[in-house]
Amino acid sequence: MALVAGALKTTLTDLGESRVRLQVEVEPAEVEGRVERKARQLGSQLKLPGFRKGKVPAPLVIQRMGREAILEEAVRDTLSSWYSDAIANAGIVPVGDPTLDIDMGQLPPQGQALEFSIEIGVLPKAELGEYKGLEVGRAEAAVEEQRVEGEVETMRDRLARLETAERPAAEGDFVVIDYLGTLPSEDGEDEPFAGGEGRDQLIELGSGNLIPGFEEGLTGAAAGEQRTLSVTFPGDYPNTDLAGRDAAFAVTVKEVKAKVLPELDDDFATDAGFDDLAELRTDIHERLLEAEEARIQAEFRQAALDAAVEQAKVPVTPELVSARGREMWERMIHSLGHRGISREAYLQITGRPEEEILAEMQPEAELALRREAVITAVVDAEGISPSDEQVLEALAPTAEREGVEPQTLLEDLRGAGRLEDVREDLAAREAIDVIASAAKPIPLAQAEAREKLWTPGKEAEGATAAGESSEQAGRLWTPDR
Repeated sequence: MALVAGALKTTLTDLGESRVRLQVEVEPAEVEGRVERKARQLGSQLKLPGFRKGKVPAPLVIQRMGREAILEEAVRDTLSSWYSDAIANAGIVPVGDPTLDIDMGQLPPQGQALEFSIEIGVLPKAELGEYKGLEVGRAEAAVEEQRVEGEVETMRDRLARLETAERPAAEGDFVVIDYLGTLPSEDGEDEPFAGGEGRDQLIELGSGNLIPGFEEGLTGAAAGEQRTLSVTFPGDYPNTDLAGRDAAFAVTVKEVKAKVLPELDDDFATDAGFDDLAELRTDIHERLLEAEEARIQAEFRQAALDAAVEQAKVPVTPELVSARGREMWERMIHSLGHRGISREAYLQITGRPEEEILAEMQPEAELALRREAVITAVVDAEGISPSDEQVLEALAPTAEREGVEPQTLLEDLRGAGRLEDVREDLAAREAIDVIASAAKPIPLAQAEAREKLWTPGKEAEGATAAGESSEQAGRLWTPDR
């Protein structure tokens, strides 16, 4: 099946077992345009006699450096973009890393198209069973009085004041300290280190915010007392120069402060913006109930999708599961990187090899594939295609936060090539809406009792057709939507 879009012609061949080959042909005009663009880029860095730096014409750059060399660099720069366009042209959902076949030593002469091929796993096609009118367990929203009182105590803690205490510090107290940290050196003399000194620092004993042993070493200290604390920085301490090293801190306690909670009376409620305690408790109860109902609704949606997945047949392969597991692992590492935790640091913290973690993720990866395949099938079956108006409505909260018009945000997404991602996400949510809105709620206890029922052969029902074990057929995962 040949598909033409833009400057690419893409031919799709189904290889079976949820794997495809894309034969991609890039039009000659696109290839030459990329060569000229790369030549201009290189020309901006060249300095040739008779030309100002950065003003060397592209044809002269091509003549001096050779078309083949420039074409090779242009292809390397553009290949990922062509790959993305080919995937979009083919309308497939890739799973895992692709295998690209392109001979960089046999690039086409001027005037001819560039060809390369891609082999990659794709999301399997689900054979839907019943997905409407399914009986799904739903809990009843309730808020225990203990939770209300817990929220009241949290408010009291936020409104607490600190008062000087004429006694030794205990856990839960605050202390004002000066400190100087030192590290042992080879000559036996302790040396201060960067960031190891502080004055008039307020810390809470028992909070667990400082390195192990620091807060504990100040318990029982009184104002005016000096102590030397011997501690060891954790192995995963962000400052790698200090991680795992022993240190000593000379600490002077300047003041001990006790936390004094406000009295639990109507005056406290008034300070919080309510007429009296009864109104305060009622407001807390209503907010907790609203949050509980939202949580239960989210769980119901997930359970409804679970039920639809149980009714469907999804042909997953070990290769697809392994590829999706690797994708999930790399996304997690990328997310941790934004918080300053590297792959190596995470593996050190967990104390497990990467292969073991990947193996542990396989069931979740398999279930993620089944869930996504069922959602995609429902989108197709229901003809779900979010309009620009629906996209604008969904973008409105984000646009408001960023201080722009929704239409502006939509056009920005369109220009960045991300608008279809938004549409796909909205379509997936609408598909789950279809399943959940048609589901019939039953008491949670009744649903749980049904799951415990067992008859010979029930576990294996439908598993053979999907190429899965009975144990795999019973495990389901749903998105948190």
